[in-house]
Amino acid sequence: MADESNNVIEILEENIPIDFAKYISYIQAPHCGAISTFFGTTRDNFNGKTVVELHYEAYVPMAVKCIKSICSSARSSWNLNGIVVIHRLGSVAVGETSIFVAASSVHRGDSLDACKFLIDEFKATVPIWKKEVYSDGEVWKENAEFMDRRMDLGDDGMNGGYKKKGCCRKEDKVGC
Repeated sequence: MADESNNVIEILEENIPIDFAKYISYIQAPHCGAISTFFGTTRDNFNGKTVVELHYEAYVPMAVKCIKSICSSARSSWNLNGIVVIHRLGSVAVGETSIFVAASSVHRGDSLDACKFLIDEFKATVPIWKKEVYSDGEVWKENAEFMDRRMDLGDDGMNGGYKKKGCCRKEDKVGC
């Protein structure tokens, strides 16, 4: 199993596009038969509204800490060579990629499963906030994975998610 030094985690400032080839070449290796990827792109609609762009903000030090924890959890579950998690901040136009996740491994099962885990945990726990900008307004959005995690923790919306346990306690599978 590769060590944590073969993780690439970056939060890109506004107007910096993701260089996919650069990140793929970083985790590619002769002994790896699989590289699985996820590209999260801005779609042009949501619930019948025309989406113009998405806008992202983050508390970067905490986001990086959370992503590192997610990568450690992935490495403890799958035999991975490399992991890449890149997210853009600022405005991301329709058709552009806001998040890129990749995992490389000897066999496809490990990289495919890890890639799904990485994006799902990212959306549930990492403090990056998304505003959908529509042709007729805008709204800050919560990820469905975040809301599902709150319900799993027993949060009824009245106490900030601490009814049973918080997101950053040792007993949680992934803590930030």
